[in-house]
Amino acid sequence: MYKAFPRFKVHLDILLVSLYLMLSCILLVFSTGSFVVSFKTIGFSVMSGAQRGVFSVSRFFTSSVSAIRELAELREKYDALLTRLEDYELMQRSNADIRAENERLKKLLDYSESLQADNIHAEVIGRDPNNLFSAITINRGALHGVRKNMVAVAFQNGNVGLVGKVVQVGRMNSLIMPLFDYQCFVSVRFDTSRYEGLVNGQGNSDLPIVMKYVKKRARDEIKIGDRISTSGENYLYPRDIPVGFVARIRGLEYETSLDIDIEPVIDFSRLESVFILDLKSLSAEVE
Repeated sequence: MYKAFPRFKVHLDILLVSLYLMLSCILLVFSTGSFVVSFKTIGFSVMSGAQRGVFSVSRFFTSSVSAIRELAELREKYDALLTRLEDYELMQRSNADIRAENERLKKLLDYSESLQADNIHAEVIGRDPNNLFSAITINRGALHGVRKNMVAVAFQNGNVGLVGKVVQVGRMNSLIMPLFDYQCFVSVRFDTSRYEGLVNGQGNSDLPIVMKYVKKRARDEIKIGDRISTSGENYLYPRDIPVGFVARIRGLEYETSLDIDIEPVIDFSRLESVFILDLKSLSAEVE
């Protein structure tokens, strides 16, 4: 026990000397101006770096906000220009449609004036097939001078063609039995060979109308594409109204007549307007 105490004392002395030396070094360092300068430099560098970082972050967010704002403004301008472009294209289409409509109406007016008979122009407003016939509804009736059995013609793609006849008249509207109806019969003849026959519809505008009772000897004088027109023999349809063109010639050896498939002049799927002819005006002029 006595020998261990001096060793502990020696160790304590060494520890005190070491603490003294460390304290002396610290005081020596703090007593020099270089450390103060270095400390200030380090502090300034740290503060400068922090400021630069804050400035960079601030500028990044500011630039981002400005870019987003500019992008939103550009988007608004783009949408506005796109709307103006659509309006311009719509205006161009409208102008083109107006010009086309004016041209169509001018042709209809010219055709109306060229007709010898008084006529009533009407627009097609409906197509209502029923059990009796495939009716075409027009927006003219008794109030406009339309009467039953008046003849309806149309002007389409520069061609004039027979549409049918008026079968029912209301105050403001009327019904037309079209040429393709199976109850419609029209006396016709070939424009070139002058052979006659009777045209009858098949009840569907997609099917050709059929010219029947054509003399069998006419086979050598008629050909595909020949035009047929009304003959005027049944006193209902005036003569020389174009009806259609020969699409097919049919006939069996034991039959005495030919059946001719006729493609109508008028495309009924695109029929928009008709002219109702007043044949009494023609009779009055003749008298």
